[in-house]
Amino acid sequence: MTDLARALGVSQATVSNAFNRPDQLSPELRERILAAARQAGYPGPDPLANTFRRGRTGAIGLIVHEPLQYLFEDAAAQLIMAGVARACGEHSSSLVLVPRAEPGRPDVVSSALVDGFVAFCDPLEPDRRELLRRRRLPVVGLDAPIAPGEPYVGIDDRHAARTAAAHLVALGHRRFGVISFRLAPDSTPGIVPTGFDAPTGYVANRARLDGYRDGLRPALDAGGTATVAAAKGVEEGHGAAVAADLLDLPDPPTAILAMSDRLALGAVALARSRGLDVPGDLSVIGFDDVPAAATATPPLTTVAQPHARKGTEAVRLLFEEEPAATALLLPTHVVVRGSTGPPSGTT
Repeated sequence: MTDLARALGVSQATVSNAFNRPDQLSPELRERILAAARQAGYPGPDPLANTFRRGRTGAIGLIVHEPLQYLFEDAAAQLIMAGVARACGEHSSSLVLVPRAEPGRPDVVSSALVDGFVAFCDPLEPDRRELLRRRRLPVVGLDAPIAPGEPYVGIDDRHAARTAAAHLVALGHRRFGVISFRLAPDSTPGIVPTGFDAPTGYVANRARLDGYRDGLRPALDAGGTATVAAAKGVEEGHGAAVAADLLDLPDPPTAILAMSDRLALGAVALARSRGLDVPGDLSVIGFDDVPAAATATPPLTTVAQPHARKGTEAVRLLFEEEPAATALLLPTHVVVRGSTGPPSGTT
């Protein structure tokens, strides 16, 4: 930059403006500087050096605890990421994707050139919490706080699960199956002997299990039953696998509550493959209201939550110097469609 300034008879600041603040120069002067830079093979100021000078990178990091493809393959994650990206655009900020840490490899959290992080994780791993503490950058949790008292955006999972369960109780069901997310990274999928009391380190799992129990309480107090099964993963096939475990019980459920629409759609597919009518023989309710829920056969009853807004609000909270609230909980509601109805033999 100094050489160009000397050769062109202008200041170094003028050369810098040609690359970084073109509105400060006439079009003719800027083009003369850029042409000389091209001829000299100079691509422009080093972005990393600019970052150090400004003390700001102009980017935020989105931390996830799943492989990166999860953000592009899972419908709920896609909507959340769209909300994050929209808010980044509003703040003229770039987005850096930070995947889960792999054993034996440096964690990107320690080196990502960002001004702050949104942690789309439940929970955030202790090692990563320590890395973030050392970096002293602002962090906002998405779906769960990164630590007690830290800011986050999410929903009242317990209340949302309670409303889903209450819907099935109101229809007259008394035998229930619950398809949970995995309870721990290395947990074994299948029927959970401890039921609603199953230990889990995941905030959403714990809240939804408690909410399902709350909503099912009237039926359980009247002699009803509920069996919890934990899925291996988040895909439809994982939902189908544990739905098979539930339907193979001596007294199978007449209604299934699933912690996501993908798991619920897997349960519906498994039931139909066995010749069961949904909802005539088995009611199924999901959680998320992803686009596929409305177009499924039958259309899926589910708990709707504002995925894109969660992502947008998390970024906006990150940019607030003094957040107005530690926890921002967004509203949910049950969307009743064709996958739920009264149990067989009732009206």
